[in-house]
Amino acid sequence: MEGFARFGFQATPGRPTSGEEQGESWPQVVAGARSLADALPDLLVEARQVAMTTNAGWHGRRRSGSGENFWQFRPFVAGEPVKRIDWRRSARDDHLYVREREWEAAHTVWLWADLSPSMAFRSHLSATIKRDRALVLLLALADLLAETGERIGLPGLRKPVADRHAAERIAAALAHLADPASLPEPQDIRRFSDVVLIGDLLDPVEGTLAWMRKVAASGARAHMVMVLDPVEETFPFAGRTEFRDPETGFRLTSGKAEEWKKAYTDRLEAHRAAIGDAARRAGWTFLVHHTDRPASEPMLLLHSRLSGIPMQGTKGVDA
Repeated sequence: MEGFARFGFQATPGRPTSGEEQGESWPQVVAGARSLADALPDLLVEARQVAMTTNAGWHGRRRSGSGENFWQFRPFVAGEPVKRIDWRRSARDDHLYVREREWEAAHTVWLWADLSPSMAFRSHLSATIKRDRALVLLLALADLLAETGERIGLPGLRKPVADRHAAERIAAALAHLADPASLPEPQDIRRFSDVVLIGDLLDPVEGTLAWMRKVAASGARAHMVMVLDPVEETFPFAGRTEFRDPETGFRLTSGKAEEWKKAYTDRLEAHRAAIGDAARRAGWTFLVHHTDRPASEPMLLLHSRLSGIPMQGTKGVDA
């Protein structure tokens, strides 16, 4: 039953179990790597389109501070040094104004997408597999962050640097990823940085919570996006159905799958609640995205959270 607790199942109604199909063979691993490499150019184009739809409202983490570029005029406050007054602007009306500059300190953002086998799943209710949606979100976010001069890195793969071509560099690094992991190694993550984790988060919850504790102890802040296929949420199976865990090859057959629905949905909800509660306690953010919805929806939410802009009453926000 450990495999069932992972939720990452492909279901095949009425299909018999074959012992030869347990787990992944080396040719399957190679084929998966080639599939990822072949898909990345198209996903990069799609990511650019998603980034363009979000870019109109994107201002990074812009705020007043040290820098050379003009930020805004604000009213002069009694007690401030008189030299801060912008006399040309103040001459236009009866108030005194101060010219503020834009804060230009680059920030470090670590990006990670789960590319493990459970992400290579798509049901008839969605037009894209979970892996491709996670990659589109990651590359689109890299493109937007690069425009604002942020330092972007991949934990264990690419050191954080400010690079206008960050999306292309990240795609190239991921194309040569030999052993995809659902969670990144946390040793490179430091205080005051942000981590964006995009995946189905369906590994055993104890491992995910342990990773969250390590990152929280580093002083970093994380934004977690749980990407699910609609079938994984609704469990629409009935009759004799065989379930296969794509991570381990473990198979489980049910004579009446509909009788498992409540137990499955209850366990999924408990799993998601455990992660969401831990994120909330750490001061992180957590949202659920379904692959039948537009990629622009989680992008807008991630934008608001990285910018520190609250978004109230937004559908799909769990924390």
